[in-house]
Amino acid sequence: MKRTALSLLSLALLGSAALAQQVTIKINGYGGTDPAIVGDLINKFVKPIVAKDNINVVYEPLQGDYNKALTTLLAAGNAGDLLYLPGETAGGFIATGKLLPLNGLVSTTPFIKSLNSVFTVKGQTYAIAKDFNTLSLVYNKDLFDEAKVAYPNANDTWKSLATKLTAVKKALPSGYYGICLQPGFDRFGAFAYAEGWKQFDSAGKTNLLSKPFVDAFTWYTSLAKDKVGVTPSEISQGWTGGCMQTGKVAVAIEGNWVAGFLKDNAPNLKYGSTLLPKADATGKRGNFLYTVGWALNAGTKNKAAAIRVLNALTSVDAQNYVLSEGLAIPSRTALQNNPFFTKAGAGSENARVVFQGATDGFVSGFNFGPAGADWSKIVDTALASVLSGQKSVKDALASAQADMNKLQSR
Repeated sequence: MKRTALSLLSLALLGSAALAQQVTIKINGYGGTDPAIVGDLINKFVKPIVAKDNINVVYEPLQGDYNKALTTLLAAGNAGDLLYLPGETAGGFIATGKLLPLNGLVSTTPFIKSLNSVFTVKGQTYAIAKDFNTLSLVYNKDLFDEAKVAYPNANDTWKSLATKLTAVKKALPSGYYGICLQPGFDRFGAFAYAEGWKQFDSAGKTNLLSKPFVDAFTWYTSLAKDKVGVTPSEISQGWTGGCMQTGKVAVAIEGNWVAGFLKDNAPNLKYGSTLLPKADATGKRGNFLYTVGWALNAGTKNKAAAIRVLNALTSVDAQNYVLSEGLAIPSRTALQNNPFFTKAGAGSENARVVFQGATDGFVSGFNFGPAGADWSKIVDTALASVLSGQKSVKDALASAQADMNKLQSR
């Protein structure tokens, strides 16, 4: 009896010791579908690795406006040990000093350099990209075949692509279009980069009247001439992926997210993907990096454990899983040779093109600078006014620059 009681006491003491040593790492990320996806990733590829070190991992999504919610949590000292850091707002969060530089703590070498640069300020890297997207040119094969026009390809320039789109439009009945044009910086901006335009100068100011920007803006909006190009709203769609779904638009500019959408909503659509066309003036193409990184809360009391979790989340096995499931494009350079990219099928082809887009031409992280979304609204408004025929390019950009000056002088 005494031996039994002693054994129970020993077990209790051991349990208490183990519990005392256990660390829970809390992760803040997006709501929506992410909790299910990240939860699966954590259960399969993170917990088995860190459990032996007595580390538990929990995912706590922030519903609604993620940036606003995270700002509040960081200010109150209640944010997770690890955080999603959106590329477009990274600069603002880094400036708060609430994130820990990863230099010397995590190796950035295995990851695509352009992705690292999105999260690097003054030589300090504050996040590791968990995955990413770029833009690709997605085309409807049936419409090009019917119009007897060659498919778009990686050698196309703005001029040759416009020629193909015009030919498709002329060959098809009324109600069919060459390209769907989103009136937004999130698509158009890639073309401005192709012309060599810089979003911000050394003083942090934006010049919408510089020649590279005006040339790109003029070319992009010129595609609306004679209805070769159409905006999503003109055909009762909310985005250019929706345009592709209708089967009446030959080309759209989207990221890898369109593959899953078309698989579910237009399973019989025969489509291909290629890199964005090159600017005739520079011979280069532009592109965006849409990415979210894993960042470390500077206030974490469990830094070593959080780093172990971060490394597990970005491991080769974890990123192979994400890619094979068609969830996102991995950020590790070595995975460019993953067999998934060479599989037959439109989805794999699009993934391969999106991966290539990260290192081809003038590529920059998708961000708005310290002004946030207000910056983008000015460009979006100018695009919409020209694509709809309400303003000329000259008038729209003059008005936009005046608004930009006001915004950036606050």
